[in-house]
Amino acid sequence: MPVVTLEGAVVSAAGYPLLAGVDLVVEPETLTVVTGPNGAGKTSLLRLLGGLVGLSGGRAEVCGIDLAAGNRRALRRRVGWLGHEGSFYDDLSVRENLVFAARALERPLSAIDPALERVGLAGRSETSARLLSAGQRRRLGLAWLLVRRAELWLLDEPYASLDDEGRDFLDRLLADVVGAGATVVLSAHDPLRSSTLAPRTLAMAGGRVVGDVPGGRP
Repeated sequence: MPVVTLEGAVVSAAGYPLLAGVDLVVEPETLTVVTGPNGAGKTSLLRLLGGLVGLSGGRAEVCGIDLAAGNRRALRRRVGWLGHEGSFYDDLSVRENLVFAARALERPLSAIDPALERVGLAGRSETSARLLSAGQRRRLGLAWLLVRRAELWLLDEPYASLDDEGRDFLDRLLADVVGAGATVVLSAHDPLRSSTLAPRTLAMAGGRVVGDVPGGRP
């Protein structure tokens, strides 16, 4: 069964179509990269898949959940969303943020230390989230997704502003995540240049998926 099935999916805000009829199928244990300029609808698509915005028209099924039936709360327990900033409590430490998230979703606290080690934040576990750099906050967000064991990872421009070392780290992490059975959909302005990953790459324009990008996968 596909993880994502969209047929003519429409999302509107104040009468303006953010998504204007998206058709999309995402198979399990795959990496899909959605490309396009600002305003193409990439973030709106991810937010729909994450249950953060409602479906205005068409059909949408994510992780077996029919979004037209209004089951967005159930969906949000099964997907992981990471935007540009991450949703963290600045007054809490790195570890405390992960403990809070794990308890909220009834995930084992034993998953926290391996996640921190995996993203390179083991030495900053007691640091207040407000003192983290932008890159460290992004790594905290990835640790949060590892702890919550999301079935579907939704990453909004995760490669933005990363240096070569950061891009290589993210390539390896995503390869491991997909290899472990998760599905990843991420947005990017341009196709990935990774030699580690072989994603399916789609182009968006005008609130629609307009086609596969040649060379986006083998």
